[in-house]
Amino acid sequence: MYTYTWKKYLPVIRILLKKSAEAEQTVNLNRIDFERTTKLRKPVVTFNVEVIKGRLNPINKSVPARDLIEILQEDETTRSLMRQYQFNISLNGDFLLTIKNITPPESTEDTPEEEVENKGN
Repeated sequence: MYTYTWKKYLPVIRILLKKSAEAEQTVNLNRIDFERTTKLRKPVVTFNVEVIKGRLNPINKSVPARDLIEILQEDETTRSLMRQYQFNISLNGDFLLTIKNITPPESTEDTPEEEVENKGN
């Protein structure tokens, strides 16, 4: 239903996904694009989802969210990013799309100081 709209924004979303490693990214989307899709004056397209290993977690019933993930999976660059990192993607009532990289930091096994302490025991 919203695939045409998400395809329009794909180049911008691709850049935001890449930049989200540094900081939360936002972009204002055009409300009219969503109105044309649904033929409703005030379409309800809000959602807040987590994408883990390229999939919605938990599986979301929001059509706009599912359509967005479908379009991101079709693009090789965004598919690779979504498999490598975890994201929180939300769209609010003002059509502000927010992308946060929520990938947990890599855990380091033993730091050099801990290794020395462990050897002494």
